[in-house]
Amino acid sequence: MDLWYSEMQTENVRFSIKVEKQLVSVKSEFQQIDIFNSYEFGKILALDGYLMVTEKDEFIYHEMMTHVPMAANPKIETVLVIGAGDGGTVRELVRYCTIKQIDMVEIDKAVVDVCKAYLPQTSSKLTDKRVNIYYEDGMKFVRGQKDMYDLIIIDSTDPFGPGEGLFTKEFYGNCFKALKENGILVNQHESPYYNQDAQAMAKIHQRMKKVFPVSEVYQAHIPTYPSGHWLFGFSSKGIKPVEALDEQGWNNLSISTKYYNTDLHKGAFALPNYVKELLNDENA
Repeated sequence: MDLWYSEMQTENVRFSIKVEKQLVSVKSEFQQIDIFNSYEFGKILALDGYLMVTEKDEFIYHEMMTHVPMAANPKIETVLVIGAGDGGTVRELVRYCTIKQIDMVEIDKAVVDVCKAYLPQTSSKLTDKRVNIYYEDGMKFVRGQKDMYDLIIIDSTDPFGPGEGLFTKEFYGNCFKALKENGILVNQHESPYYNQDAQAMAKIHQRMKKVFPVSEVYQAHIPTYPSGHWLFGFSSKGIKPVEALDEQGWNNLSISTKYYNTDLHKGAFALPNYVKELLNDENA
């Protein structure tokens, strides 16, 4: 008997992966958590039926979330990560010996527990001594912070369910206050391709522009995410991601990556025209 994991990416598009077996199924206080073992993509993490991580292509997402801001400001020492219960973002951050403190705020402890047990590829560095994990609401946590962080990474689920509040103008404003003078915020910015995702992406960008002096968008190709075309937001109090790139400095760190490099860093901010039109839609 063939077993398939299927995600409805739109009402008319279904993305399916053949799986060997389901490894775990947990209903937490906040969401349904499932891990499958697949033939093509290794282990798969799904939350409420939506694919979050696969072992085969997670490096693309996590490298682009972390190395882009780190290469734009090599002096980053304090980082706040919101979400990221699988641990992949933290895994990439701990590779920088210059980072002194990583605070990770994840609302659902069950996600972290399941990933520690079944996804060591992403979760193995959550025990690093610089990592402090807070199991609470990211929105409430940020409200109590001021001038605390050089970098905030919002590694959240999509803008509905437990992650919905992490896409509001109020939340972005609180993040602005929590950042230091040269602070950077990076967030997953959804896909620009399917209509519903594109509308959400455009709204996110308009909200970011109203809060941050610098608000730019960059892209990556992630095969298992809707349409494969995925965007990230880079917002800051003044640092511009391409102009500030310390290419030689980052390369001298000799960090081994599978996707990110400094040439790609520059090219990732060169966007297709249809994406530019969506980002400039002030009626979003």
